[in-house]
Amino acid sequence: MSIQVLDKDTVNKIAAGEVVERPMAVVKELIENAIDAGASSITVEIKDGGKSLIRVTDNGSGITEDDIKLAFAPHATSKIRQLQDLLSVSTLGFRGEALASIAAVSQLEMLTKTRNAFNGSIYAIEGGSEKRYGPAGCPDGTTFIVRNLFYNTPARLKFLKTPQTEAGYINSLAERMALSHPEISFRFISQDQTKLCTSGNGNIKDIIYNIYGKDITSNLLPFNVIKGSCKINGFIGKPVISRGNRSYINYFINGRFIKSNIICHAVEEAYAPYMMQHKYPFTVLYFNIAPQLIDVNVHPQKMEIRFTNEKELYKDTYTAVSETLKHKELIPDVTLEKDSTDKNKPEKDKIQKNKIVHITEQTNINNTTGSPDHIIPYENTIADSHSAAQVPKFRETAAYKAHNIQQETLFETIMPKQAEKDIKIIGQVFSTYWILQHGDNIFLVDQHAAHEKVLYEKLMKQVINSQPLTQMLAPPLVLSLSMLEQQALEENTGVFAKLGYRIENFGGREYIVTGVPAHLPDVAKQELILEVIDGLVDNKANITPETLLERIATMSCKAAVKGGSSLPEIQMHELLKELMSLENPYNCPHGRPTMIKITKRELEKRFKRIV
Repeated sequence: MSIQVLDKDTVNKIAAGEVVERPMAVVKELIENAIDAGASSITVEIKDGGKSLIRVTDNGSGITEDDIKLAFAPHATSKIRQLQDLLSVSTLGFRGEALASIAAVSQLEMLTKTRNAFNGSIYAIEGGSEKRYGPAGCPDGTTFIVRNLFYNTPARLKFLKTPQTEAGYINSLAERMALSHPEISFRFISQDQTKLCTSGNGNIKDIIYNIYGKDITSNLLPFNVIKGSCKINGFIGKPVISRGNRSYINYFINGRFIKSNIICHAVEEAYAPYMMQHKYPFTVLYFNIAPQLIDVNVHPQKMEIRFTNEKELYKDTYTAVSETLKHKELIPDVTLEKDSTDKNKPEKDKIQKNKIVHITEQTNINNTTGSPDHIIPYENTIADSHSAAQVPKFRETAAYKAHNIQQETLFETIMPKQAEKDIKIIGQVFSTYWILQHGDNIFLVDQHAAHEKVLYEKLMKQVINSQPLTQMLAPPLVLSLSMLEQQALEENTGVFAKLGYRIENFGGREYIVTGVPAHLPDVAKQELILEVIDGLVDNKANITPETLLERIATMSCKAAVKGGSSLPEIQMHELLKELMSLENPYNCPHGRPTMIKITKRELEKRFKRIV
């Protein structure tokens, strides 16, 4: 095929693909234009996730009549005049590509009026071709109406996500834009419902409360430091508030929302001594860096920045966050139960320290009382004046009931039937691994992986039999969710119900959890349920309902007995019987091994007894 110069229409559509990747990119460009125009109020309205309608209205300076058509010409901008201006650019936009790119792939209409003009103007353009231009009545500022995005590029339209997912992306962007400019009032409307509304009073904490709720707002540490050539201020969360993904790590460079592995990694490293693995903190950090020390012209969507001295930025960020955490009291508060008495405390403490492993068939008890952080199906037995000696006795009878005799046992599955009397539990090491001896073999069992596998199989068996058992919570848990988390929960309400969860909307983005799977009472903790929801938010690929069901069940089984918990020998026996009756007892739901085997011969080789 011979080389040919592409026509102007094709060039514009290809170029638009670099800037306008999805509806969120359109909203981002239009919001940035509004901020650069000095707006104090910005309203974003979308329908169908921005596919059919995007309307962005601001009260900024507007566009003069002479500049209206020029604004839609490629590479036409009022922000810079020459290449050297990029070294000191302070505006969010500067390339002059946004409006031309959006107009090339949509049906766009603009209403604009400057403060001193007698009337406004309307300009309509479809697929890069002008359709209408003339005077119009409108308030000061600019309104962009984008309809039928990608109507003339079906290939790009095909790869967009569902309207709900695209709306979630735009909502997340609107939240970050509101955080980046607290002095501007933001309003986001999706499907005629207001999802976000900020006052624009400049109070960062008010915006954090508006977006993330009271739980996070009440656990913030103020942040204001100057390190080298960088000034950083804002808020960081106490380690007690964490998430299973990085979506709560917010940072802004000179008012610009960006993504930076350097800053993100520095923040995570500073929090590392205070948080569990695979948990991420909450931050809202504002970096003020001289424009000469950064290069914003490195990404088509201006989402990345190149720093003159990356090592210095990493060090400054890490040191600042680390020092703030180091000098604060980070011991989490504990709310004691109101109905606790001195007489009850020893029994409750004893039950918590020697919490049973829920591995046998048990009756569902719905009138459980107490804190949702410590739900145990048998707690109602100590509501009256039972003695301490009676508690363990009841626990043993209820928890270690005989199994269904039809189930295969450990010894029928991988060992001879007569092996039951030969198995010997040597003990437990590191409060995590059991040492077992059978014949000339030593088995090391990971108690958390083993219990996780048992719980998962029980949960899935109940689902298959359509008999999910629910442990009711009193009082229920209250969850404050972001829009993406809310969307993930709403889309999968039926799956949660199949597993035994009972979750209801409590108004706005707050939800109450009134019940959890009966075999997983320890999942009744806010952080565990949020982790399950976070796992759905993180999932970008389309998965089948069956796969989704397994995924939620797998995450729910994080409530299994943890490593570091000492267990009595009788519980080890019961858990082993349950484990080895499974079709595949050798791997937990995440694929990790539940046990490893060491032969006598291998030990003798190690000790040089044989060669």
